[in-house]
Amino acid sequence: MIINIIIMVNTKVGEKMADIKYLLDKSKETIQEEGVVGFIKKTGRYVTGHKNLVKNVNCYKDVLFINGCTLPHPTRYRVDHQMEQLLANGYTTDTIFYEDLTLEQEKYYKTFVFFRCPITETIEKFITLAKKQNKVVFYDIDDLVFDKEYTKTIKHLKTLNKDELDLYYDGVKRMGQTLKLCDYAITTTPTLANELRKYVKDVFINRNVASEKMTELSIRAIKNINKDNSKVIIGYLSGSITHNADFELILPVIEKIMEKYNNVYLKVVGLLDIPKELQRFSDRILTAPFVSWKKLPEIIASIDINLAPLEDSIFNEAKSENKWIEAALCKIPTVASNIGAFKEMIQNKQDGFLCSNEEEWFQVLEELVVSLDLRNSIGTNAYNRVTKNNVTTYTGYSLTKFISSKLPKTIAFVLPTTNISGGVNVILKHCSILKNVGMNVFIINSDKVNDNIINNDGEIEVISNVTSKIDAKIDVMVASLWATLDYVKKYPKVLEKAYLVQNFETDFMKYGDYGKIIANSTYSYDDIKYITISKWCQNWLENKYERKVSFIRNGINLNQFPYKERKFNKKIKILVEGNSDDYYKNVDESFKIVEKLDKSKYEIQFLSYQGKPKNWYYVDKFMHRVPYDQVGKVYQDADILIKSSILESFSYPPLEMMATGGVCVVVPNDGNIEYLKDEENCLFYEKGNIDQAVQQIERLSNDKKLRDHLIKEGIKTAKSRNWKEIEKEIVEVYVGNK
Repeated sequence: MIINIIIMVNTKVGEKMADIKYLLDKSKETIQEEGVVGFIKKTGRYVTGHKNLVKNVNCYKDVLFINGCTLPHPTRYRVDHQMEQLLANGYTTDTIFYEDLTLEQEKYYKTFVFFRCPITETIEKFITLAKKQNKVVFYDIDDLVFDKEYTKTIKHLKTLNKDELDLYYDGVKRMGQTLKLCDYAITTTPTLANELRKYVKDVFINRNVASEKMTELSIRAIKNINKDNSKVIIGYLSGSITHNADFELILPVIEKIMEKYNNVYLKVVGLLDIPKELQRFSDRILTAPFVSWKKLPEIIASIDINLAPLEDSIFNEAKSENKWIEAALCKIPTVASNIGAFKEMIQNKQDGFLCSNEEEWFQVLEELVVSLDLRNSIGTNAYNRVTKNNVTTYTGYSLTKFISSKLPKTIAFVLPTTNISGGVNVILKHCSILKNVGMNVFIINSDKVNDNIINNDGEIEVISNVTSKIDAKIDVMVASLWATLDYVKKYPKVLEKAYLVQNFETDFMKYGDYGKIIANSTYSYDDIKYITISKWCQNWLENKYERKVSFIRNGINLNQFPYKERKFNKKIKILVEGNSDDYYKNVDESFKIVEKLDKSKYEIQFLSYQGKPKNWYYVDKFMHRVPYDQVGKVYQDADILIKSSILESFSYPPLEMMATGGVCVVVPNDGNIEYLKDEENCLFYEKGNIDQAVQQIERLSNDKKLRDHLIKEGIKTAKSRNWKEIEKEIVEVYVGNK
């Protein structure tokens, strides 16, 4: 992994090959010192620092952690460590401070975890946007700090002035507001989980654990420590000032122990105020400031007994077992209050001690003070248990499984371009239908266009694989053209690989074009699920290539192509549709037909998404790249559609024209004869027979009875293809029986 990342960065920023060794050495050093997550962060900063050379590089990943906490330790436990857990189980992650969050980041992740995030206008909009895309949002919190009802039990708050208290409670209120917007929660203890269930649908308990790096630093600290066994050092790592009240719980016991045993020292680390009762032991009281987590193992390894007293309150019931875990990693026994997480995790007298009153505290501490063997045995037992059960690498599967179980299926369609065409419109409709049933759907665009597609059905997110990397687990990835199948086949993190075949693309290219061979090869893979939207495609895939094929009927949104009565009593409007650059669209033939029409009787309109009119085309009105939601008006404004395509998978324009009440003159091909019937809902003409086509147009212009019949049957055909009738087929093919 190191090599892949560095070479990727190295390649992108144009470094010389001689520099790779240096980068690899630095990477290994970073992993040893700061762990995998630290390495990933530094790699990100390296790329950012070279943004003059690496521009607009995004990455679609599984999870984004939004950190709302300014304190380093909670962030480490609940963001960095959970990222490491997910990474060890195949999930890609990022983190960002909540004030740096932007709405644009929403489309680059499958799901989001908000850790201790107070509500902001951006966060509220962000969550709303995520849910519109069927993305699940989690809230993570490790303390009862989301409701004033819980925090009022914290004694330290009584020392704050009114302004400080108001500010604190405002933060608590705002965290609660974000929590209520989320779907699920992740937390550290059963007590917290029980309270959180009042706010969200489900809660997962992911207990705090140690990182790989913390474990390595602890092992190193054990090896490097040289203790004076004539001294017994009792350690109290207070952390924050809120723990003053907890220490007071055992103050009489500590005073009694230090009075009885002259070799007992007290080491206080952090913000604890040394009580006056202990001042007479000042020569045996050691203090150390609040230290970084990287230095903490050295401190812990230097003591002999770890203290973890907690007052009995609902707030403390929710506290985690961090102190026990971190002491255990250094083989130091912990004596803890018999409440909450300590009660749940410590096996009393095996890998730690639980105490319920002063008498028990004194008895246990005395036993540990006088027995080095007891300290060693309990510490070793704790170490053996914690290194296997309470480290990131060994504990992340359940978290990954929980998050995964709450996510909808992620379905990605790979397109060569998002420029509007009939085939693209079909895919967009499939996307919208899948999105409407709750799936997370997006488009991977093979050109640089990164803009989301917005139409009458809503918004579909688009990510360019030219300017972005895709690095998330995807349930279904669908190729949409022969040139996109290679991307799908090579993508490693996809459960099901599919190919939506909308045409026999081999015929798109002329003889001698090597692409013709490659296109044809895409119909012969055993590990691809083939899907098609036309019966003729299904037949040749099954008969010629022996593929198993899932068939989905093509449909039409009738609301987008409403009926409009045509009078045919003025200048008759002829519409030609198609790309003039593609030979198989045969647009030239349409304009050869136009050449023979009486221009005083007919107005010629041309609609195209790609090619423009050639010099010799006679065109009264040219419409280029009309937004799809406005195409219905184009058809409504025309009376007769000429469609000369010789190769179509399905051919939408005649169906769309018929839906609006217009009539069609078409060349029959494999794609359109699925629904077009000559003299029933349209008029056919033989390819190349210009005179026959002109004759058919004249018939339509002059024969009202014929027109009325074709219009009536055309509308009936369009109604039979209403998307509403096809939605179930689409969901079953892509998702299965939901």
